[in-house]
Amino acid sequence: MTGFVPTDEVRAIRQRIDHPVIDSDGHLIECFPLVRDHIVDLAGESAGQDFDRMLSSGRLMLDIPAGDERRRQGRYRTAWWGLPTRNTLDRATAMFPELMYRRMDELGLDVAVLYPTGGLTVTAYPADEARQVMARAFNRYCAEAYAPYRDRLIPVAAIPCFTPEEAVAEVEHAVGDLGFKAVMLAGVIARPVAGQEPSAGRWIDTLAHDSPFDYEPLWETCERLGVAATFHAAGMGWGSRTSTTNYVYNHIGNFAAAGEATARSLLFGGVPLRHPRLRFAFQEGGVALAASLFADVLGHWSKRNRDSVRNYDPALLDRELLGELFDTYATGPLARVGDRLDYGMRMLCEPEDDPAVIDEFAVSGIERPEDVVDVFTRQYHFGCEADDPMNALAFDRRLHPYGATLRAVFASDIGHWDVPDTRDVLPEAWELVEHGLLTAEDFRAFTFGHAVSLWAGGNPGFFDGTVVETAAARELATSDRTAVPSPAGP
Repeated sequence: MTGFVPTDEVRAIRQRIDHPVIDSDGHLIECFPLVRDHIVDLAGESAGQDFDRMLSSGRLMLDIPAGDERRRQGRYRTAWWGLPTRNTLDRATAMFPELMYRRMDELGLDVAVLYPTGGLTVTAYPADEARQVMARAFNRYCAEAYAPYRDRLIPVAAIPCFTPEEAVAEVEHAVGDLGFKAVMLAGVIARPVAGQEPSAGRWIDTLAHDSPFDYEPLWETCERLGVAATFHAAGMGWGSRTSTTNYVYNHIGNFAAAGEATARSLLFGGVPLRHPRLRFAFQEGGVALAASLFADVLGHWSKRNRDSVRNYDPALLDRELLGELFDTYATGPLARVGDRLDYGMRMLCEPEDDPAVIDEFAVSGIERPEDVVDVFTRQYHFGCEADDPMNALAFDRRLHPYGATLRAVFASDIGHWDVPDTRDVLPEAWELVEHGLLTAEDFRAFTFGHAVSLWAGGNPGFFDGTVVETAAARELATSDRTAVPSPAGP
């Protein structure tokens, strides 16, 4: 099997478009024996045995009786049968770099940015030393395995973020020593509740707002090295996504929950406004989360910024007018409580004079609605799988405040269970054009322009040496990367 020919559908699409197609969230499946070799080389055989246990954790989960015992231990049903098997060619494509490289034209893709699979799990591994060793081993493997194919396949380094120090160290190593141009940060960290460490209880640290750690060195490092801060974390195990028996129940919406949490935390932590050159991506959660968060933040800003929130200051309640209104309109049973009208009046109206409490947008740096618009239309990018019909939402200016377009980014998720056949990825994305929900220009932005903004916005040389180098440079030079839609009003 040496020749890989595009399907008629893929060929027809590529003939109709005049721009490259960049996959901003494909996946590779690591060769675990080689990863283990790197682990042993870094930390010895005992670390290799830790890795063995991590790889068999799914089986250990199944050995715990479903129901009360799993719940007592804080266990929930995670992924199973999650990788291609019947379609052996696609399984091998994600595993063997040369095979994926040879199939790129068949799939209709020019460049693929490839996120890890095992590396997704490693960044959430709770044991500090094992997590750091395994992340480094995964990154060494990917750098070595994909080095000959960097003109079309760009691997993403796995960066654990339990502390700012470990995150900065691995970003520096991955970019400076191994030559990575893209990084995946663990944007949600499940931490034990203080004083309850032996229990299964966890709270979610989102690295910015209310974090016990100062992650500013991480954002400074990403900006200095020109790498986008991208996140690909799961939200399973939170809130209602804790079924002990049903993975699909836990999986639905979980990437959106994690991405929304991180995007909201970064915004309220002031990270985007402190680092205007930095680009961010929230992968696999789709763009519906972006539309909701964008409108919701602006809605809250309009009513609860430091000036508007004064409309609800208890000190401004006109007691004389309230009494007059009571005398005029309080009839029936209400008329009997005039002498007790103050009872309960402080519910949701406690006096508060601390400016730090009153201005809940102070740390964010947001001073006007256009600041929010700029973050969501220039810095924030949202990974959208090809088969998601909600992708069209990003481009419908009628629906978004200020007539904005959100930066939906084409993402295949090749290598995982939700892509039964890699040859269908591009045609599935194109269906929105066929159905009149996207224009050809929208499709260009979705599959090319927004990817250039994400990856090259902070590093103009990101695509140097790739097959899209010239097209990406032209796109970067001609696009207005700092424009904010005119304030026509939300």
